[in-house]
Amino acid sequence: MAGLSKKKPIVLVVEDELLLRAAAVDFIEAAGFSVLEAASADEAIEILEARDDIRVVFTDIQMPGSMDGLKLAQAVRGRWPPIEIIATSGHVSVGPDDLPARGRFVRKPYSPAQIASMISELIT
Repeated sequence: MAGLSKKKPIVLVVEDELLLRAAAVDFIEAAGFSVLEAASADEAIEILEARDDIRVVFTDIQMPGSMDGLKLAQAVRGRWPPIEIIATSGHVSVGPDDLPARGRFVRKPYSPAQIASMISELIT
């Protein structure tokens, strides 16, 4: 089928701090992915309920609202099992049992290359 381009995988960035979210959106797009963004776990759930094409959720752990990033990760794994999860925090230590199966943790500050590489690894 000539003319059809391969769709870029979609990553949902969930981060309550505007500058950190904007930076993550920029470097994930620069790595070749499409990006959606949410300022809270509640907003992320609304987006996930409305779409069926999200491949990865990249979430901060400490966020205001009805759930933090760890609860969001559990909700995503329970309702949307194929979606990959990357959680990050500069304040919370995460053990192997804190995230659901296949969930990854990256401590802040992280490098854009580290996150881009991890996303690529998870969706191939």
